[in-house]
Amino acid sequence: MARRHRLIQVSPHVVWDVLADGHRYAEWVVGTSRSEPVRGEWPRRDAAIRFEVPLGPLRLVNETVVRHCEEGVALELEAHAGVLGTARIAIELREWGEHSLVIVDEHPLRGAGGTLHNIGFDALIQLRHRTMLARLARLCEHPAPHERDARDIREAPHLVPVDRAGPGREGPAHA
Repeated sequence: MARRHRLIQVSPHVVWDVLADGHRYAEWVVGTSRSEPVRGEWPRRDAAIRFEVPLGPLRLVNETVVRHCEEGVALELEAHAGVLGTARIAIELREWGEHSLVIVDEHPLRGAGGTLHNIGFDALIQLRHRTMLARLARLCEHPAPHERDARDIREAPHLVPVDRAGPGREGPAHA
């Protein structure tokens, strides 16, 4: 079993927003190049996303299914990896002051991954998780400008843009 954690310098709801977007899965999961929701409403139970793993000139297409979801707190996934089998990936979010402690726990469930599972395999998963959590932290702590604007509105709904021109005015030229 490979378990890793990271303190991310944003609130848990910001981290959850990234996890809850099935289109962004490939941005933080190591090894994937593209993802899209294909069944259900991600991240609700039994929803699925399809993802691609590039291997030289080939692309493997696999699927990840939500097995358990506690909105804003926990997400448990079953990732299918073809002949390698499936793995359980549990992601837990804990409020840590103003920040988020993100804990990832992964282990193989079925197939060759489960049969060949050993301490060396866990070491490789640990390296993968370090990179995965670093990517997740980067997406959450340094969002693109359009994401930052949406987050500002969500975090401070009492602050709304003011129309300085006012009704019937067209701007400073009419002041």
